[in-house]
Amino acid sequence: MGNFYQMARTGKNTPLKIRAKILKNKSIQKERDFEMGKIFSNEVKQALQDIYYNERAGRGKEALALLEKASAAGDGDASCILARCFCGYQYVWSGHGFPEDDNRAISLLHKSVEQGSALGVLVALRSGELTPSVQKKMPFANLMEAFEEVLGIAEAGDAFCQYTIANSYFWWDFLRIQNKGRDSFPNQEAYRAYLKENISQCEDWFWKALRGGIYFAANNLNRYYTQGDEDIIAPRPEMAKDLWKIGAEYGHPIHQSIYADKLENAGQNEEALRWYKASAEGGQPGSWCDVGRFYMEGKGVEKDEAYAVQCFEREIPIGNIGSYNYLGKAYFFGRGVAQDYAKAFQLLSYAYDKGSKWGVFYLGKCCFYGLGTPQDYTRALQFLNEVNWNYWEADYLRGMIYARGLGIAPDIPKGIAYLQKAGSHQEAKEELLHYKKTLFGKWVRR
Repeated sequence: MGNFYQMARTGKNTPLKIRAKILKNKSIQKERDFEMGKIFSNEVKQALQDIYYNERAGRGKEALALLEKASAAGDGDASCILARCFCGYQYVWSGHGFPEDDNRAISLLHKSVEQGSALGVLVALRSGELTPSVQKKMPFANLMEAFEEVLGIAEAGDAFCQYTIANSYFWWDFLRIQNKGRDSFPNQEAYRAYLKENISQCEDWFWKALRGGIYFAANNLNRYYTQGDEDIIAPRPEMAKDLWKIGAEYGHPIHQSIYADKLENAGQNEEALRWYKASAEGGQPGSWCDVGRFYMEGKGVEKDEAYAVQCFEREIPIGNIGSYNYLGKAYFFGRGVAQDYAKAFQLLSYAYDKGSKWGVFYLGKCCFYGLGTPQDYTRALQFLNEVNWNYWEADYLRGMIYARGLGIAPDIPKGIAYLQKAGSHQEAKEELLHYKKTLFGKWVRR
């Protein structure tokens, strides 16, 4: 009798009919436990709600504190969810503002496995952190036992577990979970059929997770539909057409932003602005900048430069580079604010130092004319040489620097080339009048 129950618990050599009955009973029990709140601790349930299912509520920091406390008290599921919080935007919504700390995340994942979290086992496996030494520390006979526990919670309705199960199929983790490979099958055709049967199960689980509140599920569904999976699952791009709209309607700020972007690209500016506003109000980083763009340009709404500036300013505290650029441009031209070259240079320099070249022309012009910063032709040229799009005024200023030798040794031919490139504009035409070619074809100043 003892051997029978051991077989049933581990799934090893268990007759299929008996195993099916065991799994059904386990699933029923999991559903009852889930309904009674026995699956996850109250801390984990609340954290999942605040971090994933209703992220726009703005309770991310409170949820993080709950998880920290529960993890320290021995809650393996809390350790698992907490680990994901430190893994960056690919694993948790950037709007929460959680710090990214790979070492802490890895340590917590290992801890969750040791603390007996089946969820932690699958997440560690998916993250590449379930090494043989870590796996030995889990209190499960094998990976299938951990998988079945998470599967039971998923079947009972938890969206995060549904997403985890979907990922196990989507990323082929089922091979290791089921301890199978090509050698487990008599031929390649049988192996491909097995792969297709398992991979395709991700679709339904991703949809369940998305409906339950996990917006990440739409990201993987989009990839599944648009790319397929090697030559096993054929792409069906038409199925991905409304994914972002669905996510937007579910209230996910990041999907509202993505959907708004698609509407903007399609020229549906009024509708795009509505979704950008919803996204911004939900806390999506960058969306207030998009709202500001629309008001600054009068896209889909009456132009209101002062309100646009207010929108840009809302994202300065979080370091949004787009807002620094647009606000810098507003100060440069005095749009919605009093003209202030020093403020413009400061804002645009911050964005430039963070890797954005969007405002390099304005930085170059400020240095050339001494607007808001000391006049510095050498520095101006450095900025202007980073303008990698066709813009006549950048060519005109570079032409002036090279032809006149401003801050550098004169290079009249190079200066003339830039001035000619900008020659359709009056300033460039007038400057070109100061130069002529000698009989020997050399450019000189008149």
